[in-house]
Amino acid sequence: MVTQVLKGLKIGIVGLGYVGLPLAVAFAGKYKVFGFDSNAERIAELKMWYDHTLEIEGEVLMKIITNDCSTLTGLFCTNELEMLRKCNVYIVTVPTPVDKNNRPDMTPLLKASKTIGRVLKKNDTVIYESTVYPGATEEECVPVLEKVSGLKFNTDFFVGYSPERINPGDKEHTVTHILKITSGSTPAAADMINDLYGSVILAGTYKASSIKVAEAAKVIENAQRDINIAFVNELAMIFNKLGIDTGEVLKAAGTKWNFMKFQPGLVGGHCIGVDPYYLAQKAQEQGYYPEIILAGRRINDRMGIYIADELVKRIVASRKMVDCKVLILGFTFKENCPDVRNTKVIDIVRRLREYNIQVVIHDPWADPAQVEREYGVICQNGESKTRKYDAIILAVAHRKFKDIDISAMCNAQTIVYDLKSLLPDKLVNMRL
Repeated sequence: MVTQVLKGLKIGIVGLGYVGLPLAVAFAGKYKVFGFDSNAERIAELKMWYDHTLEIEGEVLMKIITNDCSTLTGLFCTNELEMLRKCNVYIVTVPTPVDKNNRPDMTPLLKASKTIGRVLKKNDTVIYESTVYPGATEEECVPVLEKVSGLKFNTDFFVGYSPERINPGDKEHTVTHILKITSGSTPAAADMINDLYGSVILAGTYKASSIKVAEAAKVIENAQRDINIAFVNELAMIFNKLGIDTGEVLKAAGTKWNFMKFQPGLVGGHCIGVDPYYLAQKAQEQGYYPEIILAGRRINDRMGIYIADELVKRIVASRKMVDCKVLILGFTFKENCPDVRNTKVIDIVRRLREYNIQVVIHDPWADPAQVEREYGVICQNGESKTRKYDAIILAVAHRKFKDIDISAMCNAQTIVYDLKSLLPDKLVNMRL
């Protein structure tokens, strides 16, 4: 329900990626939304009703996107800054990555803040959704808004934080069906922001007591999951040495009602493999070294190398390494999704190449041009069934891989290493 306070709001969403576009579509059914992205190609493709992230279908975009900026509802996509002056609420949904040394890179967030600062007006509200460490919104972003706009925080403009909870590729837990945490820099701002999200989020909202609490809640969600996966990854390495099937152990332990069911595997992507570093960095700035968080990160970051080394051991034990060819099924960071950001499959590829093993990558979801541009490797979208491989690694559990005839690509000695427990037991030689 749109209250009188919310009626007539114009919302500017800065960043139209995996987070921003679904949010823009959700709001555009009830409000006028200006979707801003500095990438002109992204704006052009959206105006042609195509979303390369595959989060929003073309039929939906066709109904919601408008070329008329004066309508009361709908989504107007633009890369022109001046169009944002029409808005009175701004939502920032840009990435928050880490650099090569795993240090938080706030560059996209600060650039977005500068962009909004140029068009910010009195009584406007800026809401951040990008994952950050506790305190970043008020300590890093607000000063940029003040400096560029010349306005005073909590007098002329207000700020909120509502962390994104998008799960790329998940068609069940979409943005409106995930409970939303909200917060604001003043009680009135917090109420307005909570009401705004509550008007479109079907799963409801939870108003946090402060922006810092909301920031901290988001960053520990993924840190907790990272640590739990690291635990089962370490168990998998231990049980492998003991000759015990990890899957069978987890199945048996899972019969207890309060056992948390996690599976071993690669931890990549833009959230779980990144967010814990934001909390760790902030903790270290305060003089505390977070041992469990960083230990989990070290274990998970090593899994690609561990997997490659285990495969090489099996190959060496059964045949010569000369002219060895390995097929890797899947390159995206998760199943049924085209997102290759921070994929840990590349760690397997690079490690195998250190052994002079020829690696062939097949992924029907990944964009070969993007993979080559970002990682310098060739990724195929189709694989000949007549080719034979010395080893096959199923790295990503795409639905399409269930229909692949693995046996047609195997010879009598082919090793099939199933990282995701997707394939029938009779085909598999190794699992995590």
